[in-house]
Amino acid sequence: MENIKSKLGQGGLVVAAMGIISAILSIFNYNIRLLAWIDIWGSTMGWILRIVLVLGGGALFFLFGRAEEDEE
Repeated sequence: MENIKSKLGQGGLVVAAMGIISAILSIFNYNIRLLAWIDIWGSTMGWILRIVLVLGGGALFFLFGRAEEDEE
């Protein structure tokens, strides 16, 4: 079970990083190929989806990415 939690935390970190990188690259009219669909519905919706990626990924990382301390 701990292995699944750590994988969720790592996945959340990747999702948040992709959202941040996508936001930075969109300023220069570039995008990550995996997230090329994000601007189909317009620029405003693209920014909303980027924010959701960053917040959702960050939440997964903070909920599941931290190793629990061993109880003695």
